[in-house]
Amino acid sequence: MEPKPPVPPFTADTATQKVRMAEDAWNSRDPDRVVQVYTPDTTWRNRSEFPVGRDQVHAFLTRKWATELDYRLIKELWAFTDNRIAVRFAYEWRDVSGRWFRSYGNENWAFTSAGLMQRRFASINDLSIAASDRLFQWPLGRRPDDHPGLSDLGL
Repeated sequence: MEPKPPVPPFTADTATQKVRMAEDAWNSRDPDRVVQVYTPDTTWRNRSEFPVGRDQVHAFLTRKWATELDYRLIKELWAFTDNRIAVRFAYEWRDVSGRWFRSYGNENWAFTSAGLMQRRFASINDLSIAASDRLFQWPLGRRPDDHPGLSDLGL
């Protein structure tokens, strides 16, 4: 497998970079792009789903972004150690009926020495919000560098 820098052991700078790279990939809403940073045998826990391997993760992401429309995500580094990173995140999305939600959560990641994510454990809660309460309103895709992060938004 081709390395996916930055690779462990992480520093504050490389962990922050890894988190932003993950945010950017997820904001692309492209399962083909996203799965490339996971090991072929990656193991996940996402809410009540437990995908294993890139194929199951790809199917999961395809389903996710077919129902979580206008998806915009912000991730923030929480903690790190040698080959592990903990993040907190929030994302906004709407369902097919037009109801808006902000989903909050935490993720724990474990990486191989090549920088591929081998394990991902996510805990997520959803909050229904009014469209007027949305905070993530940049054009679909990568969050602009000058857009506030979670701490700046008080989230």
